[in-house]
Amino acid sequence: MSDQEPVTIDIVSDVVCPWCYLGKSNLEKALQEYQDPVIIRWHPFQLDPTIPREGVDRKTYMANKFPDPSYLQNAHERLLNLGKANGLKFDFEAIQKSPNTLDAHRLIQWAGEIGKQDQIVNSLFKAYFEQGRDIGDHAVLIEIASAHGFEKKDIEKKISGDDDVNSVRAEIEEAKRLGISGVPFFIFNRKLATSGAQPPEQLLAAIKQAQA
Repeated sequence: MSDQEPVTIDIVSDVVCPWCYLGKSNLEKALQEYQDPVIIRWHPFQLDPTIPREGVDRKTYMANKFPDPSYLQNAHERLLNLGKANGLKFDFEAIQKSPNTLDAHRLIQWAGEIGKQDQIVNSLFKAYFEQGRDIGDHAVLIEIASAHGFEKKDIEKKISGDDDVNSVRAEIEEAKRLGISGVPFFIFNRKLATSGAQPPEQLLAAIKQAQA
C-alpha cells in the first residue's frame, strides 16, 4: 500500500445517464486493480433540467428526443451488451417515466455528509435502470435513503422542502461554467480529467498518472 495521499476522484454524473452507470462499473474494476484507497466524490449534472419535477412519460419523451426509432433501438442494444459484460441488467422497457433528477441529486449530496454517496448513487442507478422505478418520486427516494442509514422522518422532511435545491443547481452551473457538457466526467486529483464511460484500463492509467 502506498504511503502517498489518496487520489481524489470527482465524478460529475446524472443518475438517468446509462453511460454514467457503466462508467461507475468501469471505475470499480479499475479500483480493484489499483487497490490503494481513493476518495470518491459525486457531483450533480442534469441532462435535461427542463423536465417538470413530477417527471414525464418516458416513451413520449424519448420519441421526441430521438425521432428515429432505430437510433434508440441500436443505442439500447449496445448498452444492453455493454451492461451484460459489466454485470449490469439494464431493463429499458421497465422504465415508465423520465424523471427530473434534482431531488435525487439533493439526496446524493446529503449522502456525502454521512459517507454513503457511492452506495446511494449505486442504488439510484439500479432502481432506475434495472427496476424501472421513478427516482423522481419522493417515496422511492425516501425508501432508498432509509435503506442506507437515513432516519425516515428526517429525510421525509428534507426531501419535501427546498433544502439544498439552490446549492445543487449552483454546482450544476459551475460544472457547465468549467466546460462540462456531457457525463460522466471524471476529475483525478483536480489535475487530470477524462469524459465518457472509459474502459477500466484507461481509468486506471489516469488514477496512476494523477498520483504521480
